[in-house]
Amino acid sequence: MKVGILAGGLGTRLSEETVEKPKPMVEIGGMPIMWHIMMNYSHYGFRDFVIALGYKAEVIKKYMVDYCSLNSNLTVKIRQGDVQKHGGGYKPDWTVELIDTGLYTNTGGRIKRLAPYMGNETFMLTWGDGVSDININELLAFHRSHGKLATLTAVRPAARFGHLELDGDQIVEFSEKPQTREGWINGAFFVLEPKVFDYIAGDDTQWEKEPLEALARDGQLMAYKYSGFWQCMDTLRDKRRLESLWSSGNAPWKTWNEEEMVDESTSNGTQGLHRHGAGANVAS
Repeated sequence: MKVGILAGGLGTRLSEETVEKPKPMVEIGGMPIMWHIMMNYSHYGFRDFVIALGYKAEVIKKYMVDYCSLNSNLTVKIRQGDVQKHGGGYKPDWTVELIDTGLYTNTGGRIKRLAPYMGNETFMLTWGDGVSDININELLAFHRSHGKLATLTAVRPAARFGHLELDGDQIVEFSEKPQTREGWINGAFFVLEPKVFDYIAGDDTQWEKEPLEALARDGQLMAYKYSGFWQCMDTLRDKRRLESLWSSGNAPWKTWNEEEMVDESTSNGTQGLHRHGAGANVAS
């Protein structure tokens, strides 16, 4: 089953980081946030990715092309121009298709441009800037149980500002709890059937508008309510929160463990282990 990742937006609200790189390449713990997202899917056995590129597509292409070289030991024969890779760190067993979907294409248009690569079967979709500890297998089981065209993961994010409970001018409660009073929002992590492409008119279509609205009207959009950890990275404040969680060694979205990151393909018969936080020098 393919996993589509939208990675083409301009990331203007995180402009401190996105002048030089697209938002999915902004690093948490020395690795791009998109890597963290892909590691979560990979943990549940989903390793075929189709990435919709746009803004600074070349940065993501270079990262993927150079990944193996920069996480391997190399023997370089200068005269012949030969490069042999051996040993080194962890290299995930992923297949990644990198698809240029246009610099200014809207979200729906980017999704529609991925249609030829999705194999005409159920597929997953998410944004390249949000992490969660969601169990992907349970999400897929929910989707298959209802038989509709689309499942959207509904989440309750942490409050961006402290909530104040007032009695006149007296503050009787201050908290930074999940926004339970404001209800559920779209947390992405979709599971979709190929017929959803018919709901997208073209490049100018915003996925969150006409397609999802029409799917809802047709009774084809279901919500997988998830109360666990979810965090998007829209602003520098969001990035700092994620970085703090990762640095503490208590990042909720790190569903994979170190045993999963043993590379058994090293040519010298030894095992290379890439621990989180390593690889910060991977080209971006």
